Amino acid sequence: MLARRQLVNLGRFQAFRSFSAMPAELPADSRFGSGPCKKRPGYDLKEALGDAPLGRSHRSKLGKDKLKLAIEETKRILKVPEGYEVGIVPGSDTGAFEMAMWSVLGAKPIDAFHWESFGKGWVSDILTQLKLKDSAIIHEADYGELPDLSKARKDADVVFTWNGTTSGVAVPNGDFIADDRTGLTLCDATSAAFAMDLPFEKLDITTYSWQKVLGGEGAHGVLILSPRAIERLESYSPEWPMPKVFRLTKGGKLIKGIFQGATINTPSMLCVEDYLDALKWADSKGGVEGLVKISQENLSIVKEWVDSTPWASFLAKDPATVSCTSICLSLDGLDGDQLKKMTSLLEEKNAAVDIGSYRDAPAGLRIWGGATVEPSDMKKLMPWLTWAYSEAKAN
Repeated sequence: MLARRQLVNLGRFQAFRSFSAMPAELPADSRFGSGPCKKRPGYDLKEALGDAPLGRSHRSKLGKDKLKLAIEETKRILKVPEGYEVGIVPGSDTGAFEMAMWSVLGAKPIDAFHWESFGKGWVSDILTQLKLKDSAIIHEADYGELPDLSKARKDADVVFTWNGTTSGVAVPNGDFIADDRTGLTLCDATSAAFAMDLPFEKLDITTYSWQKVLGGEGAHGVLILSPRAIERLESYSPEWPMPKVFRLTKGGKLIKGIFQGATINTPSMLCVEDYLDALKWADSKGGVEGLVKISQENLSIVKEWVDSTPWASFLAKDPATVSCTSICLSLDGLDGDQLKKMTSLLEEKNAAVDIGSYRDAPAGLRIWGGATVEPSDMKKLMPWLTWAYSEAKAN
């Protein structure tokens, strides 16, 4: 009787295993991580960086021309409005956003919105570092949800992330921002820029980093200022000491050089060249519209798989808020160890690397869908997810 029962169970196990056979074809590139992200398709070091001014000063004419070109191409391809300023600053998106907060906050009441790790970090700095607890209202939501954005006051400075990189929840539009606002909007767009439509007329300070949607390198941030933000910078001086790397004004006037290629401190000209290559590629794909289209296509592929997979769902509760870059998934039926087994299997087979959920986020998967990921690879990844899930659950 025992032997017969064992044979029956073995047959069921084999049937389960055979139902999710290992896919025959791997993605051409297994890099689906959410930052640093995959380089552009066809990236070649010699081709991309062959013209880098290595060993030359960033203050030389050649160095300044490269930095100025990066700024001008950013404005053109991202369609930054006339009158806005774009600067390259130290510290990646973190440095750019901290620079913004330390420079303009404190002049007005604050509405700070957060629904994932990085937005929560900005709130923490507002409360504990800038010590603006008395003037700040915090609006928060759990992973997978958005707080009530309609609570943003037009006479307050509004601080928020456009796309929650660790939750896969994105702001669907800028309708919650008043056109007749007297406060400023500070938007961390690091995983949204070049992948989502950003209404710059609603955004007074926007930041992002090169290593996300464009697949660039780390350590450099981009700061975009509206005329209203510039007016605040030139009319308001915070009470706290300002570190040198955060200083955007001198003598009550904007330091124009920062936005014309004269950086605050020494940038990596190798990384600048890499960024120029990424911008050139973005232009060849149809500019920001073309990159948005690719990201949306990647999301559509994942949506189709989720719709046909009963144990998979988006972490984002509202379909209108599902991110097309940091695509976060919940998987029913696997515990934490099994999820680790699943991602390990995918990495061992070179099907996908770096797709585990962020350490502070609910357990699951986080798959990058930015434009450097080719939709053909995203399609090939989907059956590998099914296979790895089955393997992890069976074991």
